[in-house]
Amino acid sequence: MTTQRPVRGARILGIGAYRPRRIVRNDEFEARTGRADAWIRRRTGIIERRYADHGETVMDMAVEAGRKALAESGIAPGRVDLVLLASMSNVRQSPSGAPEVAHQLGTGSAALDLDAACSGFCYGLGVADGLVRSGAAEHVLLVGSDKMSDIVNPYDADAAFLFADGAGALVVGPGPEDGIGPTVWGSDGGKRQLIAHSATWVEHRDDPELPWPTMRMAGPEVFRWVVEEIPAVAERALSAAGLGAADLAAFVPHQANLRITEALAARLCLPPHVAVARDIQHAGNTSAASVPLALDRLRETGAVVPGGRALLTAFGAGLSWAAQVVLLP
Repeated sequence: MTTQRPVRGARILGIGAYRPRRIVRNDEFEARTGRADAWIRRRTGIIERRYADHGETVMDMAVEAGRKALAESGIAPGRVDLVLLASMSNVRQSPSGAPEVAHQLGTGSAALDLDAACSGFCYGLGVADGLVRSGAAEHVLLVGSDKMSDIVNPYDADAAFLFADGAGALVVGPGPEDGIGPTVWGSDGGKRQLIAHSATWVEHRDDPELPWPTMRMAGPEVFRWVVEEIPAVAERALSAAGLGAADLAAFVPHQANLRITEALAARLCLPPHVAVARDIQHAGNTSAASVPLALDRLRETGAVVPGGRALLTAFGAGLSWAAQVVLLP
């Protein structure tokens, strides 16, 4: 399904990123998972990733990324109408995390959480785009923040080394032209068990012998699904924006696995001038934070410049997916 185009434009005004201080290299996983550094690099492309401090929360990271995005955009916190927090790893069931982020930043605005797992940021950008275009909001602060180290079993030989922590944010506001293309998104709940927690909280409550519920992933099945299905989603996003691959400055897919990134780029037949985000190598899979973190890294390294167009593509638990083309601020 593709969102329809209302009357006024929306654009990205600022970007912010937060990467935790602690760097975790592959050799830390060998003793507890049996996966050696060479194996992890070969199968995932990951060299290192960041973990948040023990007391650092999803909301703490979101505040840091959001503060940077607001500063770059020049939009004062009081001009924000909505804080939208995309996350799947807030271990506090209630209240939701976005109101805390809004409070810490001083926006005094509406605030809500959005959980579409690794697709969350691109889902959130579709929501923010629609709100600004419709006039329901003038400025939206969208933050993807995940502390995956809290919800993945550190001894899981299939997933522990993949996931990491971080936050990335965008400020979305009105503009005279289309700075955010139509969002192409969807889901397939029939495959929901491919990426899912090992048990529900109720099951854990009723059976104390059950291990603490953690997220698990059927890696090979997910890999095949992404490579077979997601290129068409990205192509539909390009078509909906009236663009071709040659019009892009960058391709920023969800940073799930370097082999997936390379396969998607090849299937899209991207020309040599298109920068491909490979932040997975040093950030790991940060779920809803991965797309904005990867976009920030491309800007930081000079791989892209303001005014270029980037194809954002995300996919993950649900199963869910979303993609859109954006104009870089």
